[in-house]
Amino acid sequence: MAASRIQVLPREVVRLIAAGEVIDSLAAVVRELAENSLDAGATRIVVHLYPQEWRVRVADNGVGMSYEDLLAATQSHSTSKIQSCVDLQHIQSLGFRGEALHSLAALADLEILSRCSVPHHNDTPVRANPSCGWGAKYGRDGQLLKIETVAIAPGTVVTVSNLFANYPARRQGMPSLCQQLKAVTTTIQQIALSHPQVAWQVWQNDRIWLKIAPGATIGSLLPQFISQVRSQDLQELTIPVAQLPDSDHQEQATIHLAIGLPDRCHRHRPDWVRIAINRRFIKSSELEQTIFSAFHRTLPRDRYPICIIHLLVPPHHIDWNRNPAKSEIYLKHLGFWQSQITYAINQALNLHTDTSCASNHTTRISKILKAAEATNPYHSHRSIPHTPSEPASGDIHRQRLKAVAQINHMYIVAEHPGGMWLIEQHIAHERVLYEQICDHWQIVPVEPPIILYQLSEKQVLQLQHIGLDIEPFGEQLWAVRSIPAMLKGRDDSNDAILELSLGGDLQAAQVAVACRSAIRNGTPLSLPQMQNLLDDWQKTRNPHTCPHGRPIYLSLEEPALARFFRRHWVIGKSHGI
Repeated sequence: MAASRIQVLPREVVRLIAAGEVIDSLAAVVRELAENSLDAGATRIVVHLYPQEWRVRVADNGVGMSYEDLLAATQSHSTSKIQSCVDLQHIQSLGFRGEALHSLAALADLEILSRCSVPHHNDTPVRANPSCGWGAKYGRDGQLLKIETVAIAPGTVVTVSNLFANYPARRQGMPSLCQQLKAVTTTIQQIALSHPQVAWQVWQNDRIWLKIAPGATIGSLLPQFISQVRSQDLQELTIPVAQLPDSDHQEQATIHLAIGLPDRCHRHRPDWVRIAINRRFIKSSELEQTIFSAFHRTLPRDRYPICIIHLLVPPHHIDWNRNPAKSEIYLKHLGFWQSQITYAINQALNLHTDTSCASNHTTRISKILKAAEATNPYHSHRSIPHTPSEPASGDIHRQRLKAVAQINHMYIVAEHPGGMWLIEQHIAHERVLYEQICDHWQIVPVEPPIILYQLSEKQVLQLQHIGLDIEPFGEQLWAVRSIPAMLKGRDDSNDAILELSLGGDLQAAQVAVACRSAIRNGTPLSLPQMQNLLDDWQKTRNPHTCPHGRPIYLSLEEPALARFFRRHWVIGKSHGI
C-alpha cells in the first residue's frame, strides 16, 4: 500500500503562512499597530518610518500593557478582545484575532515598551506597578528573549525592525519605495477618517512627513487630505436608521456621510469614494456602485464624487472573517443598506442654508467679489476684520426663494432671507424636467408620423433601443410613429428625434429630451413664471447641478454683500477722520 502523500505541516510552517497573510507590507505593519493603539484608547499616535531599513515604530498614549500582557503578547492567537465563539458575533474592536504581534515577531525583530496608565498604589507588587514601564524583546517564534524595566510615559511604543530580513524574495517582490509610502499614507488617512478625534504625527527618517490635526467629524479632516477641498464645499449629515431588519427595537444604527457638493468639487478618478463600517474602512463593490448611482447625472462627464460613508451598525450584522486584513466583510441585508445609503445621499444633496451661507461662500463667489472690487475707484483695507452673521436656521425648502427680476433674459434674481441668489433659468428648468421625465417616462403615439430622411442602420436601431416605433416609409425615408410625450406637438420634434438617434442609453435620451424641452436662455419670463420655476426647482432631488453636471445657482449672502459694500466700516474712520 502506497504511503500517504498528505502530511501535516509543522507548526512553524503554519505560523509563517499565517504571518505572511496578515503582514505583507510596511502599510500592513502600520495598520495593525495603529489599530491596536486605537483599541487601547489612544488619542495621539506617532508613527516613525525608516523604509530603507525596513523599520517601523508606532507610539501611542493608550492604556498600555502590563508585565503579564507583555509575557503573552506574541503568543499565537492571543488577544484581549474576545474570549468565546459568541464574542465573534459581537465584534466591537478593530483587532480580535490575536495574529498581529505574533506575525510581526515571526517576520521581524520585535520590541515593545509599555506602561499602564492605571494610578499607582504603594502596596502594588513591582511587576504590576503601573508607575513602572517594561521593555520586552521577542524572538522569531514569539518567544520572550528579554524583559526589563524602562522609563516611559503611559502608553506603548512598538518597534518592528528588519522586516522580512530572512525572506529576501519578499523584499524583492515589494512595490517601489514611493508606492509603499503612498500605501502607508492611504492607510493612515483611512484610519484617521474613521477616528477623527485622534491626532497623528508621521515621521520619515526622523523628519516630519505628515500631520493630522484631530477634528469632530470626517468633514473636518478631509480638507487636510485634499488640498482643493474646503469645509464649505462639503455637506455632512448623520442619519439614524430605523426599523433594522432582524433587530430588536433597542438596537440602533446610523449613517454618517460627508460628500463634496457636486457643483463645487469632484475628482477625475474615483479615489475618494470610500466606505467605513464600525470604524474600519472596507472594500465593497456593491456599496460603491450604489454611491455612483446616487450621484448619477449630478457631475460633469468623466468626473467622480467625493463621498465618505460611515455606517455604524449592530455587530451581529457583520461577519469580519472574510479577509486577513479585514478589508472585506459579509454584511447582512445588503439591499437594505444600499437603499439607506441612497436615501442619505439624496438628503445630503438637498439645498441647505449651511451650504450656502456667507461664511461658507465658495471660491467662485470670492473671485466674483474680487473682480468686482478691482473695477471700483477705491480700495478697502484688507486687514479690517469681519464677523459673519449667524446663518439662518432650517433648510431652503422652508425658506422660499422669491423671484424679483430677470437679467438678460437668462438669470433669475431671487431674494432669500439671508441674501440673494442668481439662478440660470435654462439649466434649472432642465433639472426639473429631467427628474420629471425619469419619474414619468412615457412614449406616446403621434399622428401623422414624423418622417425622417436618410437614417443609418445604427440610428434606426438606437431609436428602437429607446422604445420608439419606427418603420420604413419609402426609399431612404422612415416614419416615426411614437415619440417621448414631452416632444409631442413641438415644432422642433424632428430635430429632437434626430438628436436622440445619435447614440446613448435611455438616460442619455432622457437628458437630451430635458435639455431640448427646457426654457431657452433669452426667453423673457414674467414674475409668476419665474416663481413657479424656482418652486419646482427647489423640490428636485439634486438641485445643485443640471444633468450634465453644471452648477445651477450662485448664492450671494448678506454678510458677503456687506463686506463688498464696506458696511463694516466705522463712520469717520472710513473717511480718514
